[in-house]
Amino acid sequence: MTPDMTTSTARKLQRMQALADEFIGIRQRIHQHPELAFEEHETSQLVAERLQAWGYQIERGLGGTGVVAQLQRGDGGKRLGLRADMDALPIVEATGLPYASRRAGVMHACGHDGHTAMLLAAARQLAHGGQFSGTLNLIFQPAEEGGGGALRMIEEGLFRKYPCDAVFAMHNGPGVPQGGLVFRDGPMMASSDYVKITLHGRGGHGAEPHRAADPIVAASSVVMALQTIVSRNANPMEMALITVGALNAGQANNVIPQTAVLELTVRALTREMRELLERRIKALVAAQADSFGVRAEIDYRRGYSVLVNTPAETAFARDVATELLGAEKVDRHGPALPASEDFSFMLEQVPGCYLIIGNGDGEGGCSVHNPGYDFNDGNIAIGSAYWVHLAERFLAVASQ
Repeated sequence: MTPDMTTSTARKLQRMQALADEFIGIRQRIHQHPELAFEEHETSQLVAERLQAWGYQIERGLGGTGVVAQLQRGDGGKRLGLRADMDALPIVEATGLPYASRRAGVMHACGHDGHTAMLLAAARQLAHGGQFSGTLNLIFQPAEEGGGGALRMIEEGLFRKYPCDAVFAMHNGPGVPQGGLVFRDGPMMASSDYVKITLHGRGGHGAEPHRAADPIVAASSVVMALQTIVSRNANPMEMALITVGALNAGQANNVIPQTAVLELTVRALTREMRELLERRIKALVAAQADSFGVRAEIDYRRGYSVLVNTPAETAFARDVATELLGAEKVDRHGPALPASEDFSFMLEQVPGCYLIIGNGDGEGGCSVHNPGYDFNDGNIAIGSAYWVHLAERFLAVASQ
């Protein structure tokens, strides 16, 4: 890194630090008024109004409640996409913060309020003082939390209307030192599939089990047998996960029920492992059910894909982080994560990179999807400065 670049990146951080209080206020306002998937009406209104005031061309309603903002400058031909998610979760907040959720049973327990504020702060700086030539597309996405908002935006023409040569997204990471940035080439987050297994037996009296076909016994055997798929069919060097999160059957101690229902989450870090898990689950459940004289009905629903960062774009994003923060604040190849993200669908369409910004690793830190979680406002300046630097580097003005 040259002295000139060091000075330039330092100025970016200083500028965003000067703006931080305003956007911390916006973040906390969004936190107070959380909205669930495809219900982000107030949030998208706030986002759209700010962006329009700063000179962006706005489209609202893409993907239901999504907002896309475009800013073209100079004669550069490159096109960049930056994405932030906006939705909250159906969780009762227990932080006790002065800006805690005012909506009963809904809270920003995953930091999407912070992601939105970081990208808004960067948008303002890029509109007012950004040095770039090309097309900047800012994607404010609804319904990341299980709603597949990214896929819906794509299906409604996101990349057809707003072509991108690369697309990037950032998520906060509790347990990672605050403000540090984490990157990983290739598969970074797992696929996530939902499976519902209904075992149809023959009900009867608990005192006469020989006259029934007990779906509870069959379900118990299925739960145990499912664990052998990971331990005996999956390569032990690859991540594979099958969790039975629910098993519901019966209502009385002396009645053998007609049915038992299991619900599973199934996760993998490669497309090949995902296919293997699906094949083995279906085959094993059918065989287990037959051995107990019951019938299995399997509802297998594909969810989010494996999130795969492309090598060139990840290397670029990593270099941008090192220039801005220094090598000591950058984890160049962090661990893969078993959680899932619908940014994976965007990366199936366009090359790009998904990165993590540390939310803090101190005592009392709280995981996402927890009633006590809160986004670290110290990241507003760092995250927005990163987006500004990445945009200016990707859409660099040609030297004269």
